[in-house]
Amino acid sequence: MNLQQIKFVCAVVENGFSVSDAAVACYTAQPVVSKHIKTLEDELGLKIFERRGKRFTGLTQAGEEAYAIAKRLNGDASSLKALASDMSNAKEGVLTIATTHTQARYVLPRVVTQFGAKYPGVKLKLKQGNPKQCADWVAGSEADLAIATEALSLDPLLVTLPCYRWNRCVIAPPKHPLAKEKVLSIEALARYPLITYDTAFTGRSQVDRAFASAGFTPNVALTALDSDVIKTYVRLNVGVGILAEMAYEAKVDADLKRLDASHLFAPSVTRVGLRRNAFLRRFAYDFIVMFAPSLKRTEIEEAVFAKA
Repeated sequence: MNLQQIKFVCAVVENGFSVSDAAVACYTAQPVVSKHIKTLEDELGLKIFERRGKRFTGLTQAGEEAYAIAKRLNGDASSLKALASDMSNAKEGVLTIATTHTQARYVLPRVVTQFGAKYPGVKLKLKQGNPKQCADWVAGSEADLAIATEALSLDPLLVTLPCYRWNRCVIAPPKHPLAKEKVLSIEALARYPLITYDTAFTGRSQVDRAFASAGFTPNVALTALDSDVIKTYVRLNVGVGILAEMAYEAKVDADLKRLDASHLFAPSVTRVGLRRNAFLRRFAYDFIVMFAPSLKRTEIEEAVFAKA
């Protein structure tokens, strides 16, 4: 057994059981991945992947357990590499951040600018996806940390820390009937087609719960993966938008009416997600503190290395 085999197992699962995609992600050829996985299965005496012909279709029951162990081993190997890099040159390297479009577009630019001024020798990589993907990338050591609102806390391999609270606003064309409402209500919103985030994104569950609690079903005409798409279709009169409050920019979005909706929906909390017991480079801690000044390095370390 070797770390390359472990890496390939993780890559196949994280690429939807496509061996060819896993090979691309690992910068190697498909036959190499298949051979290493077959060798590992033979050595362990268990079948990790279900197959249909030569195609992998999922994990076996034993494979589920094997994959969980493989993720931990792969993460520990990444931690060793990070430790060596931090000892040799603390101000150079790569920091990979998994995050959503809303965070990357509206929240992170200030932090990235600040971080770049302090660490010009560190290259930043942003991997954008939904919160579940962000959690998977960190758990699988494809990213150093995740910044998102939902799903991070569901992964047992991650520890999450709260960064800030936020709520939603409603946006509509200035002449829309809702723009005349003095105090917005769920009942009023339920009368119109809505454009909001996909169910995997940015506190969408809070919106659904608010409508259900008020006894209404939202008429969701269109769901989107990011805030800019929501604003685009509101401008086209496809519907009224329910948007993360930080995604509304007064100058840029002056052609849209912003309506406060903080009284309608429970607030959401953006969190940073880190792999349990993972070694983090010093500049990674600095990035987290720049993003969430309420957090201190000592409490981040205590959370990461706390016993489950």
